[in-house]
Amino acid sequence: MPEPAAPATVPSTPPTPPVPLAALLAREDLGLRQIAGPEDSATVIHWAHTSEMADPYPYLLGGELLLTAGVHIPDAAGSGTYFDAYVSRIVEAGGAALGFGVAPVHDTVPRALVVACDRYGLPLLEVPPRTTFSGVARAVWQLMAQARHTELRRVTEAQQSLAAAAARPDPVPSVLRQLAQRVGGWAALYAPDGGVVASAGRMPTGEGATGEPTGEGVRAGTAAGVSGALAELATVVRPAGEGKPGPTPSSATDTLADSHLAAYALGTGQGFVLGVAAPRRDPGDHTIASVGAVLLSLLTGEHQSSTGAARSSALVRLLLGAAPEEVAPLLGGSQRWVVVHARPDGPAPDAVAASALGAALGSALVDVNGDVVRVLVPAGHGEPAAQPGWTCGVSAPVDPDAWPDADTQAARALSRARATHTPLIRHGERPGLADLVPPAEAAAHARSVLSPITANPALTETLRTWLSLHGSWDRTAVALSVHRNTVRQRITRCAALLDTNLDDPDVRMELWFALRHA
Repeated sequence: MPEPAAPATVPSTPPTPPVPLAALLAREDLGLRQIAGPEDSATVIHWAHTSEMADPYPYLLGGELLLTAGVHIPDAAGSGTYFDAYVSRIVEAGGAALGFGVAPVHDTVPRALVVACDRYGLPLLEVPPRTTFSGVARAVWQLMAQARHTELRRVTEAQQSLAAAAARPDPVPSVLRQLAQRVGGWAALYAPDGGVVASAGRMPTGEGATGEPTGEGVRAGTAAGVSGALAELATVVRPAGEGKPGPTPSSATDTLADSHLAAYALGTGQGFVLGVAAPRRDPGDHTIASVGAVLLSLLTGEHQSSTGAARSSALVRLLLGAAPEEVAPLLGGSQRWVVVHARPDGPAPDAVAASALGAALGSALVDVNGDVVRVLVPAGHGEPAAQPGWTCGVSAPVDPDAWPDADTQAARALSRARATHTPLIRHGERPGLADLVPPAEAAAHARSVLSPITANPALTETLRTWLSLHGSWDRTAVALSVHRNTVRQRITRCAALLDTNLDDPDVRMELWFALRHA
């Protein structure tokens, strides 16, 4: 098998597709006519270039439609080897076709030029007097723009269908089916040991190397050959291991029996490889296959990652009734945890922003709840720091059985942080006078003092927030996301139900003590 080529970094959008020469000839406004050279539907043009140099070779990159009016042709060119040399140099430079402008220099295309183009297999186009070279170049760019638009739309639709497939209950087979359909071939996921985990589509074996239909026996043999070649290509991109020195390319391509092969190493580090075999290779195919590889990387990574598996196991155990302290070791092994509540300074957070915040805090345990992101962070990662663009409230370190309490602490800390325009506030753990009272007695006292308002949680929370903010109406309104008049009405109602004077600092202190132990 030929040595596979590892492509360079691929842009996020497919390259501009070339223009079929037949499409340019079909433009009636140009009036172009092919008068020599092979009429091959596969002939394409990458750009148009005008030159009157006798030797255009140094100025060609390959794939051009070279346009000339024959200014460089000497008078006696027809009787010598001038045209042979001229055409051979164009072919040697990789020129795709030659356009000869009739008038004002020549009334007709020189016969010797026609013969030379036939001899060297270079398509020769006659450009009529009414058609300018700039008009031909403009038509080439228009056709290229149309082709690029079509290809970009195809890639976009493929990306959407692949993303939808990844969300299905059977994501890996669904992604492979969509990928095979989009490239018109066969797609397979290879395991680290080289076996095929899943595949979809049809092996491209309808034509042989000559492009002619083949018999069933030859077709079956070709299918086996393509399958084997693709499996071998997968080993080229598989991560280096025993007996295989690194580094390895992330992708590789090859061609066999008119089939285009490509292999992509998945970014899981587990050795999974995506293989694709197609009967053709359109400009957007690599981009589409790369999207499929990224999605399969996420899918296989989630299932194969020990961390991801542990998180899934922890979730299942919690849902089935296990205690938090039993599942905590599966989430990172930390004995103590903190809960962070964060609210962005800008628009409401999405999943991407929440994941980025979790990564910055050192945890993948993230929940988006409306405008607030909650993150469960192992205390062993250090104290959470303020994050640019976020207002944060942090609980005290707690054992797993106290996660609900820590969630409440973080919520209250976030309310205070927003009310005081502070980037981050932590719930305090310092012991005080309240700690001298036995918890059971403190709780009983709290129930007795607050009983007139406990039936209305809005009153209780408003009183708590108002006292924590030293009786500020405006900051309490901000913390609770209500109007300041609503705060006034609720506090007035609390004072009436409690039958007390909330301007008295002793009353406020007693109520604060009760609220802490409620």
